Amino acid sequence: MNEDTFLYDTYALIEILNKNINYEKFTETGLVINDFIFAELCFKLFREGVNVNEYIAEVSPAIIHATPKIIIRAMLFIIDNKDKNLSMTDCISYIQSKELGIKFLTGDKQFENLENVEFVKK
Repeated sequence: MNEDTFLYDTYALIEILNKNINYEKFTETGLVINDFIFAELCFKLFREGVNVNEYIAEVSPAIIHATPKIIIRAMLFIIDNKDKNLSMTDCISYIQSKELGIKFLTGDKQFENLENVEFVKK
């Protein structure tokens, strides 16, 4: 497992953009996101009235596409964990991080005690 690279969820990216001190150490690690995280990030930034061009240029090279196999595994993961109210985007990202052999960086409480997760509170 590569301990210097993480698959960031949208929450983590927003916390880094907001200069949250708890996420400061992750600004020096390898960044991986997928199309779903990218879409969610754009939506949240657009909604806040942020000019996303600068951020898009920074994160675009980090996008790795989720394969059909990963998406299928993620949907089964959601079904197996239906009591946790997990988001589709986070589940795809979590499964993809496992497939890539890197940790999933999140502050989402539903993932706090799962394996292969780097959980950082706000």
